Amino acid sequence: MLCVDDEANILSALRRLFRPAGYRVLCAEGGAAGLATLEEEGGAVDLVISDMRMPVMDGARFLAEVRERWPGIVRILLTGYADIESTIAAINQGQIYRYIAKPWNDAEVVLIVREALERQALVREKLRLEALTARQNEELKVLNAGLEEKVRERTEALRQAHERLKRSFFTSIQVFANLIELRGGNMAGHSRRVADLSRKVAAAMGMDGRQCNDVFLAALLHDIGKIGLPDALLAKPTNKMNGDELGVWRKHPAKGEQVLMALEDLRAAARLIRSHHERHDGQGYPDGLRGEAIPLGARILALVNEYDGHLHGTLTGTRSSADDARRLILQGRGKRYDPAVVDAFLALFGAPPEPPVNELALTPALLSSGMVLARDLISREGVLLLAADYVLDDNLIRQIREYEVAEGTRITLFVRNPEG
Repeated sequence: MLCVDDEANILSALRRLFRPAGYRVLCAEGGAAGLATLEEEGGAVDLVISDMRMPVMDGARFLAEVRERWPGIVRILLTGYADIESTIAAINQGQIYRYIAKPWNDAEVVLIVREALERQALVREKLRLEALTARQNEELKVLNAGLEEKVRERTEALRQAHERLKRSFFTSIQVFANLIELRGGNMAGHSRRVADLSRKVAAAMGMDGRQCNDVFLAALLHDIGKIGLPDALLAKPTNKMNGDELGVWRKHPAKGEQVLMALEDLRAAARLIRSHHERHDGQGYPDGLRGEAIPLGARILALVNEYDGHLHGTLTGTRSSADDARRLILQGRGKRYDPAVVDAFLALFGAPPEPPVNELALTPALLSSGMVLARDLISREGVLLLAADYVLDDNLIRQIREYEVAEGTRITLFVRNPEG
């Protein structure tokens, strides 16, 4: 601390008072000397005690100068009772911490100085901590900026890795799908066509992204259960298979599910594969499910799969035009296929056109001997009953009518228009 007074005895008294407390006490006889001492110390003084009445430079002026040049130093004024106006000036100009009236009480002065220095220490610690905090905050900003960049880099790397895994996953699915098609014949490209169209129908029916993806995967892999079937059976239309062959054939949906169930990402698709030969009227396989008991994705896959089969002749051995294939789908509405799925499917293409003018659409009750079939007559199971160009006779018409009654469903036949 620095004690400033023009009276040597006051300085000696202050020195004796504070030395036992362990303080380093500097003394200066007057304001100019006090400023010089502070210059020499580089401002490294914690507290200044100055007398008010001093020649040339009084205490108020001295402390105001100290405040101006070293604002961190605690300032205390010694003053007499008669110096009240000067004291007020010192308070206003020098913004002193406390003033001590002469004559002072030693214990009180020591206590005031100790409290002032403790306060000064707290202020300095506060400033140190604030500076430390500010520095650490800056360091954290730099660190966070670096971390954010690293996170962005890592996120991008993970995204790219995820994309690679996804591509690899779909590539693997394509490989599985191609295994059955590598055996040639009219199966080539079937799975991809069914997958693309099934996904469009699923989206048109409001299924979400994950559900559409499951339908797409199931369509790609719906024939995976056929891998173990003989080539001869794969090449034979279902309407030409005998009972034993149909029994073997109808196991492939369940086998396809079994092959894929171990893969967690394909379990939903595997369930669709199991049910893709179920029928809306409950006469499908392998479980005989009916209506909404069949998963929606499987109902979609069943329709699109048979639509592609009509186009490429895998169901009957005879290829159908797109218009004829859509007419066959429409005929199965409510029987083979879910009406809502049929409607969504046809909405993608528009309703099938009316039969050509050289064809008549008739029920069995309107048939007569000598009429010629314009199109194949297909059963609900996809079995070819009569081929196009077949000439009807009374006996055959009677069998068709009996078949309609036995099946409990309405049959529409297309015959040539003799006036066309």
